[in-house]
Amino acid sequence: MAEKNTKKESILSNWVVKNLIWAVVFVVGLAIVVSVLLGIVTQHNKEIVVPDFTNMTFSEAKYNAERAGIRVQISDSVYVRRMKKGAVFTQFPKGGSKVKKGRTILLTTNAKHSKEVTMPLLVGYSMRQAKAELASRGLSLGRLIYVNDIATNNVLRQLCNSREIAAGTMVESGSVIDLVVGLNNEDNRTYAPDARGLKYLRAVDAVHDNSLNVGKLSFDKEVRSYSDSLNAVVYKQSPGQASGALTMGASVSLWLTTDEGKIEELSR
Repeated sequence: MAEKNTKKESILSNWVVKNLIWAVVFVVGLAIVVSVLLGIVTQHNKEIVVPDFTNMTFSEAKYNAERAGIRVQISDSVYVRRMKKGAVFTQFPKGGSKVKKGRTILLTTNAKHSKEVTMPLLVGYSMRQAKAELASRGLSLGRLIYVNDIATNNVLRQLCNSREIAAGTMVESGSVIDLVVGLNNEDNRTYAPDARGLKYLRAVDAVHDNSLNVGKLSFDKEVRSYSDSLNAVVYKQSPGQASGALTMGASVSLWLTTDEGKIEELSR
């Protein structure tokens, strides 16, 4: 028995074994210290939910960001005619995302000064050509007003705020232009597109491309700003694609949502 104890003590007194034991203890201790420090530095499990800054002024966004423990910075600006000047248009990361304390949120704001563009001459163009020309100038197609004419979808007049607007006139970027177009009674039928699943502006384009007007627009309560509306998806329309032939210029009403549940139902 004494001989066994002597051998055990001999092994433990061996400097190689001692060094191995101390090395293991050191590595384990270092791992614990690094884990603790990493948790403190990265603030593990202490993420902040990013507020939704859209439609706020920069000062409002900065105040709310400071209260949340993050920062905001303007990275870009655009001009959106239907938004309040200087308001936050989009942000990255978006509202509801989780970030670490001190993270900088990049904001795109609506320009404070409106941009003006030259009104083109659209008379004599086809409706589709006129629509493309408006888009290239940063203008939007409004209503298609059909009147009797020998040529269907030939642009006869161009209107802004219900008044005729001459080519060369300076107008705000984003202005809505209505077109008076011809309609031959022998060539006046079209069909509603299937706009379900399309985002707001793409759905409007699809309706116009079929020589129809957008009627009632109904956004769900989750859509609270213009930037929200750009991401909203059509989940219902009337009349639908299966409704049969329609007279050009008829209206199609659209219901839009950002609710993921309603959007997922469209693919079933």
